[in-house]
Amino acid sequence: MPFVTKLTFESGDREVLDRVVTEIKERAERKGVELKGPHPQPATQVSAPQQKRLAPGDSFESWSYSVYTREIEIHAHEGFARDVAGDDYPSSVHIEASVERT
Repeated sequence: MPFVTKLTFESGDREVLDRVVTEIKERAERKGVELKGPHPQPATQVSAPQQKRLAPGDSFESWSYSVYTREIEIHAHEGFARDVAGDDYPSSVHIEASVERT
């Protein structure tokens, strides 16, 4: 039975993220792998509070940043999907993989 491997890439650095998924897409095209994507998702705004001191109520403005997400689906080529999921990526890129049987 063929499998569909869905890879989700997240990063706060959109340029690095786009470069990584473009390289994967180019590798798939060279090897003849059926690949769908990358599908961009809306950016997520994340904020973290910052404290000035240990006294209650003392704080800076919250630090906020955007997290960008791209999804790629690889159909039936389990070896290629395993290689892509196991590659080393820049530390700013987080990858998550899920596999479904079709």
